[in-house]
Formats: sequence, C-alpha cells, structure tokens
Amino acid sequence: MKYRELIEKMTLEEKASLMSGKDFWQTQEIERLGINSMFLADGPHGIRKQAVAADHLGLNEGIPATCFPTAATVANSWNDELGERVGEYLGEEAISQKVNVLLGPGVNMKRNPLCGRNFQYFSEDPYLAGKMAAGYIRGIQSQGISACVKHFCVNNQEERRMAIDTIVDERTLREIYLTAFEIAVKEGRTKTIMSSYNKLNGTYTNENMHLMKDILRGEWNYKGCVITDWGGSNDRIAGLIAGNELEMPTTAGETNEEIIQAIKSGKIKEEVLDECVDRLLELIFSTEEVYKKSHIEFEVEKHHRVAQKVAEESIVLLKNEDNILPLKYGKKVAVIGDFAKNARYQGAGSSIVNPTILDHTLYCFNESGIVSIGYEPGFERYGKKSEKKIEKACELAKKADVILLYIGLDEVTEADGLDRHSMNIPDNQMDLLNALYKVNSNIVAILSCGSAVEMPWINKVKAVLHGYLGGQAGSRAILRVLSGDVNPSGKLAETYPIRYEDTPSYHNFPGKEVSVEYREGIYIGYRYYDTADIEVLFPFGYGLSYTTFEYSDIHVSKYGVTFNLTNSGQVAGMEIAQLYVGCKSEAIFRPKKELKGFTKVFINAGETKTVTIPFDDKAFRYFNVKTNRWEIEEAEYKIMVGASSADIRLESSINIEGTGAPLPYDKELLPSYYSGKANNVSVEEFENLLGRKVPVSTWDRSKPLGYNDTIAQCKYAKGLFARLSYHIIVFAYWFLKKIGKRSTANIIMMSIYHMPFRGIARVTGGVVNMPMLDGILMIVNGNFFKGLKHLLKERRKLLSKKKSKDK
Repeated sequence: MKYRELIEKMTLEEKASLMSGKDFWQTQEIERLGINSMFLADGPHGIRKQAVAADHLGLNEGIPATCFPTAATVANSWNDELGERVGEYLGEEAISQKVNVLLGPGVNMKRNPLCGRNFQYFSEDPYLAGKMAAGYIRGIQSQGISACVKHFCVNNQEERRMAIDTIVDERTLREIYLTAFEIAVKEGRTKTIMSSYNKLNGTYTNENMHLMKDILRGEWNYKGCVITDWGGSNDRIAGLIAGNELEMPTTAGETNEEIIQAIKSGKIKEEVLDECVDRLLELIFSTEEVYKKSHIEFEVEKHHRVAQKVAEESIVLLKNEDNILPLKYGKKVAVIGDFAKNARYQGAGSSIVNPTILDHTLYCFNESGIVSIGYEPGFERYGKKSEKKIEKACELAKKADVILLYIGLDEVTEADGLDRHSMNIPDNQMDLLNALYKVNSNIVAILSCGSAVEMPWINKVKAVLHGYLGGQAGSRAILRVLSGDVNPSGKLAETYPIRYEDTPSYHNFPGKEVSVEYREGIYIGYRYYDTADIEVLFPFGYGLSYTTFEYSDIHVSKYGVTFNLTNSGQVAGMEIAQLYVGCKSEAIFRPKKELKGFTKVFINAGETKTVTIPFDDKAFRYFNVKTNRWEIEEAEYKIMVGASSADIRLESSINIEGTGAPLPYDKELLPSYYSGKANNVSVEEFENLLGRKVPVSTWDRSKPLGYNDTIAQCKYAKGLFARLSYHIIVFAYWFLKKIGKRSTANIIMMSIYHMPFRGIARVTGGVVNMPMLDGILMIVNGNFFKGLKHLLKERRKLLSKKKSKDK
C-alpha cells in the first residue's frame, strides 16, 4: 500500500468515516492527518455545482458553467480528439469551481431508443462509445482532477433502475456492455468509476465480485476508486468486500458504524478496509495538487466558442432533397416552431447545466446572412394542439420561399429518471407540420432531441438537419450549417429504425417487475438490423455533406487497412471513414459486421488523401464462454470500409490465425442467434444461451415487502396505509399531468414511485435510518401500530444520538 504509514496513524473509526460522504457532494476529511475533503459534481457536458440546497434531480440551479453539447451529440462527430478537447475545458471549469471529481462521462449502451437517459450516452456501439469516452477522460484528467466513468454496468433503462435485475449472458456482457468501460479504463485511465443502481444476474453491481474483482480489478488491472451512484448502496459490507471505496451521499455515519462492527466481529478483515482507504487517499491527494497553485479562472467567451465548434462538427444532415441546403442567398425564410425561440439544448434531470451564455436562434439571424421574414411558435411546447397558432404559422409560411421548422422532444418527454413512452414526436408538432405542408412544401425540419425518433412525416419535408442537443451555442451552430458557413460532417452514432417495433429489444424493454432479460444478446443496433436484414430509416454511421467523397485503392495487411479518399465535390469537407470487420466462418454466431476502427479526415475540394486505419487488439476477438476468455477464431475475415454501416465502399479479406479454442455453442440449440433474427427469442432458447434457468420475473405478492422492494409494490401491500399511499401517489401523478405540471409529475415517478425502500435511508442524509425503515416496513406490511411505535422509538434514539454528538 502506498499510504501504509498514514493509514497506521488512523483509528478504525477514522478509516471507516472515509468510506462515505460528509454531505451530498463532499467526502469526509481528517484534519489532524492533513486529509482534505473532495468535492464531486455532475458534469457529463458541463459542471453542475450547486450553490444552494443539493439534490440529484436537477431541481436546484448550479453555478454558471459552459453547457457543451451532450455525449449523444458529440458522438456524432466521431472525433475522439474533439472529445478530448471538450474534456480539457470541462476540467478547467471544474478546477475553477474547486471540483475534484467530475461525474462523467456516461458510457452505457443505447440498447433501446426509449431509454430516457440516452442523451447522456454516446452510442449503440461499444467501440465508438469507448473511444469517445477515453478522449473525454484524457482531457478531463489532463487538468489534474478525476473523471468518473458511469454507470458500471448494464444500466440501460430508467424505469425501476434502482431495483431491476439485468439478466444477460456472459458473451453479450463482455462484447457489448463492458467493452466501452474496458476502453475507458485501459486507454482513458480513468481514476474513478461509478457503479450502477441495478443488479447484474442477481447481484447488485456494487457488490458483484465477478464484475468488480474478477473483471475490473483483475483482468483490467484497475487501480482507481469505485463510487456508488447516489443512494445506490445496498449492503455496505458486501460493497466494501467487492472493492467499493466510497458510498455517496452521506448516511450520517450509519454505514460507517456497520463497517466498524463488521471488522470487530471478524466478518471482514481490517486489511480490506485499509486497501480501500489507500486507494481513496491516492484519489484525494492526486486531485488536490492542482489547488496548491493559484486560483484558476476560465475564459467564458473562449469556452463558448469551443462549445459552438463542437456543436458544428456534431450536427447531422439526414436529408437534403433538391439541395435545398445550404440556403440560397436572398431566399425568404419563415422561422416556425417553439424550439426556435426556446432552444432545447441539453437534457433534463441530474445533468442540467446553468449556462454562462445562451445563444438564441432569433437573435442570431442577422449575423447568419439568412433573410428571416418572421417567426411563429406554431405549437404549445407542453400543451395540446392550438388551431390559432397553426393558423398564424401557415399565414407566415405562405409568404416564404423556405420554412425552417424547429421541432423535437421537449424536456418532459425526454428526461433522466424516466423512459420515453414512444419514439414519436408530439402530436401537436405533427399537426403543425401537416398544416404547413399544405401551404408550402419547401420545409427544412430542424430536430432537437437526444435519441432516435420515428419519422413517418419525412416525405413532407425537403431536408432534415439534426442538431441533437447542441449545448449553449447550438443555435448559432445550426444557423452556420443552414447558411453554408459550415459544411455538416456529423454522422449518426445510433441507428434510426423505421418503427419502434423493429428494434431488437422491443419485446424485452423495459422488462417485467423484477428483471429485464437481454434476450437479443449481442444483436443490438446495427448488429441486429444488418444481420437480420431489417430495413431502417437511417443506418448507423450515416450523415450527408454539402460535398461528395470517393473511396478507392484498398490495401489490407495484418497491421490494418489503407485506402484513398477523394473529395469529389465543390467545397472542402470532413469525411468519417468507418472500418467494419465480418467473419466468414459460421462456426460461431456473429453479427454480419462490427465497427473496428474509424477516422475523420478533412479534405479540400478535389484533393485525395491516403488514409490508414490500424487493427487493434479488438479487431478479431470474441469472448468464448467455454474458455472464459477472449479468443480469435481462425478464419477468413471480410474487411469493409464505408461511409456508414449500410454504405460499404471498399471490400477485401484477410486470413487470421486463431487461438485454437473449442467452439462455445451447440448450433442446434441457438437457431435465432445463428440466423441473427434475435428480436423475439423464446425463454427456452435464451436459457440455452445463458446456460441456466431464467429467474422468476414477477413480484411474489404473498411475501412481505422488504428493503429492496419498490414503493410501487405498495399496491399489493398488506397494510391499508401503504395501499392508500400508493393510490395517493398515482393520483398525484395523474392530477399533476392533467393540470399541465408534467415536470413535477415526472419527478414523483422518478424519485418516489420506483425507489426501493432502502433508498429512503440512503438518500435522506441520516434523516431516516435503517432501524426507522424497519418500522416503516412494519406499517407497510400490515403491523401499523407496532411499526409506528418502532418508528417513533428509533427516531427518538436517532435524535438523542445526534444531540450527544453535537455536544
């Protein structure tokens, strides 16, 4: 241990105190030994350090900070160097606010387009997500503080996220859901990782020895710290044994006492605690060095310009019929849609940033050179259809050459803590589009949302420009693309299906009451659509430009692939060339192709550049469940280079020597996986893949409710008071939505309805402890008076203990 001498000076109580927060955002200090507190802050795309009361729901405003485009947006740039630059600026701003650990980036896979938090995640592809995350981490940590990769792992939905049990086979876990984290650890060298709320195959991730010990600290040789998600600790002792250094937020010493008693009783050895303390001290001391220098301020305008550059490079042009874009000089433009006036530029929930500057579309027109003849909102952002607003918008549209229609998903429809109910854009916006189409068909749709949407309306617009969630400078960035000052170069980091029903996880999202089964296995996103030959609206890696590119002269060696890339158009531009690999052998089921490399190249008009994309250690590997390790199958591999997963421009092949591992599967038992048509796998076939029985997926309504049961289960509780409380919560949710308070209604669902009972003790900062929770559960389970007596008794004991401590 690096800090053995310092640790030997600590009392057992002092060591235990370091294992949980001092308050909502800070760690405990030990002044007599010179151990300072650290500050942790949300920050996937901007610093959210709260100046007033702390919360993790995004309710209270943070100190002003640059709001960069979200991860889902920057992933469309396919530029890990740009991600690294964003990380550098995030790190600068974190230092200016005295933040030691920045809670980001998030690298969970986009398993399903309805996941409410997709805007915080990079991609459906683990290789792309991992490379982008590694760039962010390098940038953040270059400034002397720590990034915190999250949420480790298989946290791919918001519904019941604190209690859901994710059932997934080992190969899918390794190839799809852990690879991005592996890249973040090995290439980004992240100093901290945040464990997720959910269970993985029956065990909470924070306590999962296979995940935390065997893989993270064993195979990946991770030396950093693991932090719980806020309120995400279940069994503190099991978490400590698995190598969790820090539980957040504070539990007012309750779990520290559990650690002390566990050591005194011999349940765990003190050496286990010492090792966790040693790793935490390394994090504390390494992230406070920067604060020994003079106070650092950041240049607000400079960071704003960088945010604009990032947004410009991440915008995706999805359709451009008749080359309506860029807008021709002198064209009269009608600006329509509430999103033009009130931009949707970031996600909702725990990542909300209070921007230093906010560009507004309507104020930026003069400098863009675009001639606007007026603006009409056309629809109520959170409301129903407004005939009056539609009528006014149509009158304006009649006078224009081109309509710029700003539409998308509002902050309530797409938010941290809640999954979306459909892939549709709200009906009132579609009513507006249909009306506009009847009076003027020259419509350019400008989308603002953080995940894929259905577009049954796409034939009614001439162009679709997708800005995703472009940050505080996103509005100006979009105008620069519309005007032609910027040539769009973004490409989709996720597939856009034609219908939600086409998605591979459609039948298994968000799962049932207890668990969610990842029956589609390795077939997520383009891996499924390409292999099963399902037509999509826009493929993974797709995006248009104002110029054209030609690919030629492919050469493949054992080191990688080289080819020529020519800009055959009239303007300079950037092209994202993508390397895909497919195995020609059918002995082991695989996707038709998988992304194994990419590069973004700037090329002047008429210029040709020679491009090389090397093979790395992930190019030909697969995880073998028989040998329990990564293997290479000896076979001929197809090497594909393209402009998207569906637009392959060059092909070649190479023979690769294998590792000689035994075949892991019986083909007869896994027909859906060998065909690639894994969207509706039977439970029997899924069990063949798992190698075990699938656990019961519904609540046992005959059992009393316990710590890890959710408040939603009060519907079936024995206690009348609990059932009444359930119906009050449901009514409050319905009523708030009815009166237009959808955001408040969502908070009820996010923070109460799906919370397990233990969460009450874990996030209330000691106001409610576990003995008090025992009383609450007695009431819930029908022992009202006994439970109330116990609750009041334990409350008095807690207050008495606090008074004694204060003295």
